[in-house]
Amino acid sequence: SCSLTIRGKFCSFDDQNLIQTPDSTSPPDGYSLNNISTAYLNGPLSMRVIPITYLIVVTVGIPANITVLCLLITKVRKVSSALLYSSLAVTDLLLLLTLLFKASYHLHGNNWVLGEAACRVVTACFYGNLYCSALTLTCITLKRHLAVVHPFQYITFPKITGTAWAASAVWGVFGVAILPELLVQQSYWLHRLNRTSCHDVLPLKDKSHNFLLYYHLVLTVLCILVPLVVTAVCFIRIIKELTRSDYDWAMYIKANSLVFGIFLVCFLPAGVLHFLHHVQLSLNGTDSLYVYFNVAVCLCCLHACLDPFLFFLMSQSTGTKLYSEFQRKHLECINLMTRTFTVVHIQRERNH
Repeated sequence: SCSLTIRGKFCSFDDQNLIQTPDSTSPPDGYSLNNISTAYLNGPLSMRVIPITYLIVVTVGIPANITVLCLLITKVRKVSSALLYSSLAVTDLLLLLTLLFKASYHLHGNNWVLGEAACRVVTACFYGNLYCSALTLTCITLKRHLAVVHPFQYITFPKITGTAWAASAVWGVFGVAILPELLVQQSYWLHRLNRTSCHDVLPLKDKSHNFLLYYHLVLTVLCILVPLVVTAVCFIRIIKELTRSDYDWAMYIKANSLVFGIFLVCFLPAGVLHFLHHVQLSLNGTDSLYVYFNVAVCLCCLHACLDPFLFFLMSQSTGTKLYSEFQRKHLECINLMTRTFTVVHIQRERNH
């Protein structure tokens, strides 16, 4: 008999597609990988396109988010705004760090060499930070919505306390999101492909992993799709309110448009495909959407290098000099990263 995995079927026979845990001494029941899964694991999409995209996002995103954090700590006096943007920058930095490990995994032929514990941590932080980023962007939109559409309530609203509770709740969701990923095995040895996968193949019909299907469905709805709807409603009401005004709110509209654009471009495809993929797995046991889902998740990671520009637009819309400071510090960070990568490359060349 066979039961479903993320990219294949768990079967009670031993075949050339056998999968077993890396530390097992005798072959367990095998996992039969389908042709689509094998083609994906061996193809240029997973071993070149996705990791190169990750590295580009990391190269742009890390210096930009570090710059934002430095400016928030030293320049911004509005504590309520600083709390949300700092939380977003920290979330993005954690995601970007996991992308370094995922890029290495893909570039090495989808072969995980860092052990089971590292695989669990990277997988948990990767998905946890995607959910946190979506929720934090929603909190920023709700704050702007309150300020524009309900200005009198915004004046009396305890902004520091409210944003502190909101940021705390987002990090609470992060803890809830990562816990299941840390508790189950994520890496498996693929006998036919002669490599160790990390999160690519999971026995979702086993009791140890079955709950992940429904857990991811709930998290996708509550942490991506619902925030998307809330952001869309807020965006429409904000734009409608601002267009009635005689003042020039161009930069404010751009800032809100960027938040909405990030959701549409990055989170909407990933959220919809994530939901449909897991529904498909739970209903009829097919995984035809998995390759598209991986591409959508890769696209979703672009938000980590787009989010800092929210801070840039906020700086311009408030009429401060933070934008020029942002540009200067961002260029300094990029130059520092470039010099560091060059030194590491030269040392490696000398060692070889």
